[in-house]
Amino acid sequence: MHPGQSQAIRKANARSTGAAALDIHTVLDTVLYRRHYVSNSSGRQMVERDFAGLGELRRGVLVLAVLSQLRGPQYGYSLKQALIDQDMPIEEGTLYPLLRRLEAQGLLASAWNTDHAPPRRYYQLSPQGLAALEALSKGWRDQVRVMDRLLDGEAP
Repeated sequence: MHPGQSQAIRKANARSTGAAALDIHTVLDTVLYRRHYVSNSSGRQMVERDFAGLGELRRGVLVLAVLSQLRGPQYGYSLKQALIDQDMPIEEGTLYPLLRRLEAQGLLASAWNTDHAPPRRYYQLSPQGLAALEALSKGWRDQVRVMDRLLDGEAP
């Protein structure tokens, strides 16, 4: 066995030879987490983990999620709450830079509303943003169909 071979691969090999059952938690740990090796105060190495797989999946859909909620005007906090209500929580440190980037790309229009205290910046899809939402939605639905087939083991 190769020294760098992961525990999940070792268990998968053992399973294929009938030696031990593959532990789904080990597989998920291998696929979904990214590991960072850091030294603690005594110099011993520790492993810090963060979600890599799920985080990558989620990061890929945030633009689509945000665009989908901006068919009508919303300010940042109301958008954040709308996403939370749809089980798509987003940190403010992610949301506001994303809104500024989408606006710089011409996908969003924004305007300040100073009628109420505090003043709020409202965002809404621009015509280009609506076209992008339609294209991304179609692409998303196409990918979901493909993934459903792959996960269900169906032929195209």
